[in-house]
Amino acid sequence: MKCSDRASQETHTTEELRELREQPIDPQAEQEIIDSIEEVYFSNDSFDMVQHELEKLPPELNLQELEEYRDKLKRQQAAVSKKVADLILEKQPSYVKELERVTALQTNLQLAAVICTNARRQLSVAKEGFTGASLGLLANQRRRQLLTGLLKSLRTIKTLQRTDVRLSEMLEEEDYPGAIQLCLECQKAASTFKHYSCISELNSKLQDTLEQIEEQLDVALSKTCKHFDVSHYTKVQLAYSLLGKTQTAMDQLHMHFTQAIHNTVFQVVLGYVELCAGNADTKFQKMQYKDLCTHITLDSYIPCLTDLCKALWEVMLSYHRTMQWHEEQDKQETTSTPDGAAAAESDEVLVDRSYVKKKLEHGLTRIWQDVQLKVKAYILGTDMSNFKYDDFIVVLDVISRLMQVGEEFCSSKSEVLQESIKRQSVNYFKNYHRARLEELRMFLENETWELCPVKSNFNIAQLHEFKFMGQCRSPSVSPSRQTVSSGSPAQEELSLFQQYVQEGNPFEMHIEHKEEETEDVLASNGYESDELEKSVYQDYDSDSDVPEELKQDYVDEQTGDVPLKSASRETIRSKKKSDYNLNKTNAPILTNTTLNVIRLVGKYMQMMNILKPIAFDVIHCVSQLFDYYLYAVYTFFGRNDMYESSGLGLISSRLRTTLNRIQESLIDMEAGGESAGVHGPTEDRKEKVPSPHLSQLVVLTNSGTLYGLAQRVVATESLVFLAEQFESLQSHLDTMMPAAKKPFLQQFYSQTVSTASELRKPIYWIVAAKAIDYEQMLLMMAGVKWDIREIMSQHNVYVDVLLKEFEQFNKRLGDVSRHVRIPLPVSNVLWEHCIRLANRTLVEGYANVKKCSNEGRALMQLDFQQFLMKLEKLTDLRPIPDKEFVETYIKAYYLTENDMEQFIKNHREYSMKQLANLVNVCLGSHINKKARQKLLAAIDDIDRPKR
Repeated sequence: MKCSDRASQETHTTEELRELREQPIDPQAEQEIIDSIEEVYFSNDSFDMVQHELEKLPPELNLQELEEYRDKLKRQQAAVSKKVADLILEKQPSYVKELERVTALQTNLQLAAVICTNARRQLSVAKEGFTGASLGLLANQRRRQLLTGLLKSLRTIKTLQRTDVRLSEMLEEEDYPGAIQLCLECQKAASTFKHYSCISELNSKLQDTLEQIEEQLDVALSKTCKHFDVSHYTKVQLAYSLLGKTQTAMDQLHMHFTQAIHNTVFQVVLGYVELCAGNADTKFQKMQYKDLCTHITLDSYIPCLTDLCKALWEVMLSYHRTMQWHEEQDKQETTSTPDGAAAAESDEVLVDRSYVKKKLEHGLTRIWQDVQLKVKAYILGTDMSNFKYDDFIVVLDVISRLMQVGEEFCSSKSEVLQESIKRQSVNYFKNYHRARLEELRMFLENETWELCPVKSNFNIAQLHEFKFMGQCRSPSVSPSRQTVSSGSPAQEELSLFQQYVQEGNPFEMHIEHKEEETEDVLASNGYESDELEKSVYQDYDSDSDVPEELKQDYVDEQTGDVPLKSASRETIRSKKKSDYNLNKTNAPILTNTTLNVIRLVGKYMQMMNILKPIAFDVIHCVSQLFDYYLYAVYTFFGRNDMYESSGLGLISSRLRTTLNRIQESLIDMEAGGESAGVHGPTEDRKEKVPSPHLSQLVVLTNSGTLYGLAQRVVATESLVFLAEQFESLQSHLDTMMPAAKKPFLQQFYSQTVSTASELRKPIYWIVAAKAIDYEQMLLMMAGVKWDIREIMSQHNVYVDVLLKEFEQFNKRLGDVSRHVRIPLPVSNVLWEHCIRLANRTLVEGYANVKKCSNEGRALMQLDFQQFLMKLEKLTDLRPIPDKEFVETYIKAYYLTENDMEQFIKNHREYSMKQLANLVNVCLGSHINKKARQKLLAAIDDIDRPKR
């Protein structure tokens, strides 16, 4: 509480206050009084307490209350005064002490003033004594040193700023490692001078330059995808290793290869599509690759495919060479690093190397898959069913070569390519084969079965279609037959990547090779235009049909022996004209149609050779060509209802089964009929061909030509020749067949090809049956008296008539042989049939005898012996067929009853009538009726199963 000293404001005397102060007051009570003082009294000095108190007075004043209030204020003032006095007394020692300190401080300050005065005096002396010149020199020296350092830094900065120009030059020179090295060094230097503001800008510029170099490096890396250059790639790899981005480089490289494949194929196909479209329309450029492939025209299909493969080869070769580069680098690093250093080689380098190796190996299959998919889209983009055969073969050949590349590239079986080309091939081949079968039918229906003149040393290998078989290492050998992998070089042959690593292109060489080989593959049977055919076909009478070895040595066709002395040309010629067995030496017998079938087989095999997946389909079609030819020859010349009655067993069960099978599976029996299209599904009918009809120009009823024997020989022997050619191709076909389908091929050979020669029997039997008048002989035999009583020494006239018939037959054979060589097996079959029929006619004649004596039996033997003796002079056939058939029958007349019963059981080759005649005529005279009935019943029992 603050009290004023002004006496005018005092309401009580100093004494009163003192009294109040001096009154002892309890400290607690005193504190309470102080606490009761209003807060406002403790405020600032400007507070006017008188004013305050006056304002507090009530409107109506009460003296007593005022006095009480005055006393209260007095008490408060006294308490405050007392408290202040107490506090002063309390702090008195401190005050005295502080006063002493102030006095001491004053003394110290006076001392300091004296020291400072002395120091200043001494400094001014030093300044005067030690001149400012010395320190000035030192300062100048220090400044000079600083400026020298600055100059050096400025020169470095100038050099750094000039590096831009040098970096640009290096990039133009494609010295990427040098540029990166320089850039990194500049960055290092820049970091030293980063305190200069100009350098901070330069640093960011260098970073931009480094990024620019990386971009250019990426472009340079992409260039290796099409044309790999060792030095270029080495630079690029070194640059990436300097950047520490080896793995990134590998990822980028694979991305570039994928992009290169896409861009390459698109550009190649786009080029051909736009060229053929003939306008500058840009709609093609916006198309998807798959859609673009559908716009390729048939004319540009093969050139485009070839260019496509050439371009893809370049990409794959680049990848192959990239892999080789990395392999060589690994070897060099392994050999050049000492053992100790190798151990210390950083883990990072090892990780990089391992990553690169795995990435490259994985990339092989990825890239090949991309290639396959691109080529697949191209293959399936066009319908090839109407391609020319040689065009289609070229396509197959190119794809085959591509698959070989795939196998060498990454040991791939190219399933995608195989599947796509198989789809096209099956489609193409069905159309092609259907047309060829129809063509074959037309050939057969127009065939006059005249001999097609060929040289005696003719071989199917001389035909263009079979050239591929002589080329073991031909491009058309399917890849799966070549055990070539990109990892190891093939024995005796370099892989394609080794052959064409520096220059050339396997597809370029391949196509040129193909064009040279097959200039005139499809001569459409126009043989006169084909140089090769001119050399194969020769005029019959020319000397060229006798090979050199035959000009020197004549080979006997029957025995196969070579005479000791050489036969002259005249001897050979005379032999040829006098003996039909030796005519024309061994010149093959074939027709234009046979040659056409052989050519087709060659074409089919080419297709099979190139494309294994459809090998079975092709071989099945090859078998149909043979089946149809066999069926045609049988239908034209061998079908005859008289077989069954002859009992000669002319058609074996195997041949019969084969003919039935061909008829059911291949021959459209309804074609041309009213019910055509009603019966059977059209799909089944589509696979079948109508039965062929014999040309009207071929006459088989003229006895003067031995019932078309020349045509029959040409037809049958051309079939046998065809079968021989098939036999020679069996092993080749077998290697192409899938294992699961090999039984089909074996069955075809065992049940069809091998039956060709069996057709000789039914075909030549028809000639033999008509060539000799067996009926006339039966009539003449019926007029002979056999129940004579004396032994005759002269044979009957019918024998002479029969022998004359045989002589006439022999002469006619000779006439036919002047036009067509009759091979030994044919003449043998003809003679065998004629003799068999003659012998059966003799037995039939003897079985017609109503009465006969023992002398009559002797006459029969005499007749037969005379016939045999004269016959043996006409033919070289030994033994005479069915000789025992006649002799056994004649001798059976002498058997007893018991022997006859056994004879009947053992000799089923005789007819029921012939056996019954033996019982009735021979034994009838000396056995009773019961025994005769018993024997006849036995004959009936034997004959019943035949019915």
